[in-house]
Amino acid sequence: MNHDVWELAGPETAVDPSPFAAQQLVSYTLPAPDVTAANFLRQARGQARIYWQDGRSDVTFAGFGVAANLFAWGERRFDQIEQQARDLFDGAVVLNDGPKLASPRLFGGFAFNDDFLPDNTWSVHHPAHFVLPHYQLVRIGKESWLTINALLPEEETAVSLRDDLHQALQARYTLLRQTEGETDPPTPFTPPAINYPMSQATWTANINEARQRIATTPLQKVVLSRVCELRFEQPVDVDGALAYLKAHYGGCYRFLFEPRPQHAFYGATPELLAQVNGRLFYSMGLAGSIRRSPDPLEDERLGQQLLNSAKDRHEHQVVVMALLSRLAPITSKLEIAPQPGVYKLSNIQHLHTPVRAELQTAQGILPLVKLLHPTPALGGAPRDLALDFIQQAEPVPRGWYAAPIGWIDHNLDGTFAVAIRSAVSQQERVWLYAGAGIVADSDPDLEWEETALKFRPMLECLGVAEV
Repeated sequence: MNHDVWELAGPETAVDPSPFAAQQLVSYTLPAPDVTAANFLRQARGQARIYWQDGRSDVTFAGFGVAANLFAWGERRFDQIEQQARDLFDGAVVLNDGPKLASPRLFGGFAFNDDFLPDNTWSVHHPAHFVLPHYQLVRIGKESWLTINALLPEEETAVSLRDDLHQALQARYTLLRQTEGETDPPTPFTPPAINYPMSQATWTANINEARQRIATTPLQKVVLSRVCELRFEQPVDVDGALAYLKAHYGGCYRFLFEPRPQHAFYGATPELLAQVNGRLFYSMGLAGSIRRSPDPLEDERLGQQLLNSAKDRHEHQVVVMALLSRLAPITSKLEIAPQPGVYKLSNIQHLHTPVRAELQTAQGILPLVKLLHPTPALGGAPRDLALDFIQQAEPVPRGWYAAPIGWIDHNLDGTFAVAIRSAVSQQERVWLYAGAGIVADSDPDLEWEETALKFRPMLECLGVAEV
């Protein structure tokens, strides 16, 4: 068995005292044949749960329980989370004969705004919150591994507790194998009450005001969102929603962050914000949208219409140019396609430009998240003018909608997506968010229809067929 001790390199900065200064992280992994993420999450109900799957790969992460919580607030929240993660992983002991992907990692995200204060809708979602799960599952293809993470006080050693960790992990695996294949009994479903807090008249007025500012100020683009509220007669079936998203939105990043039972943020987003592995960096420009068609010829015509749309090409170009300008000073090599392609999902297609770069220095994922969020795809350009307009125009706080969500590994590398096509739920209530990029040529009615189309994945996964 390998006993790896990680020493994390990198410059130290003056930050708040570490909550992990007198503790040591120990992580122990065992193979877990035939354990699925769905059963793992089902058995974890009633505890904090996380889930992450990149639909483009065969890797799925899930976790439950809390070995460590990381919180931060205000303008320094990215730096504070980075330092806390560095302190948590510094000197960690990893007892792992499995793949590196089974090693401990943090899952969580950030609110859209630095100054976000949790309201009723987002009552348990802080401006920055990451969880190191007590039990962690990684499934690679058809193989699975279970990991247990624990923080030890200074006076205890990882080796002395190895037998205890092994027994706890083996007991958890036995329980999971005993319940594998079980399903929940069907429950009666009553369609929810649906409410859209923003009227179409208000939406139109906001877009007209945005267009006026674009014509008379340096503002080039602003992304406006609206909310759909659902009230069910029974607790929301989050697990069923995730299963639907897996089946119908396979090309997306699917996620669940549930820090308190039945207080969950989840979705299936197509948009990668940043992925960092050492000096390798990946991102994308994703802006400009049009519907899909079941008729292949019509669908192809719609995709070509999107490529030929001056309005959508301009909206997309604003996003791509902002990525270039932000990344250029910190990269030694930057590769970006000269023309966008079309990224097709089951109900919508987008203009898409992949971005690949080599960073000048390996600095981990969070400095890139801090640099890029929010991109013009979800905020606007120039950033400050767009964010000011969003604060004025949107009556409902965005919370974690359109913000970075993802994971951080022991090297402080990781992957973050942009939390769109998402919902936040509490017990029987759900709030869905959808946004549209507004430029000079935007039509309020068409943008209203676009947001209706973007509501559809989350409405359908919750059993609501009609928008």
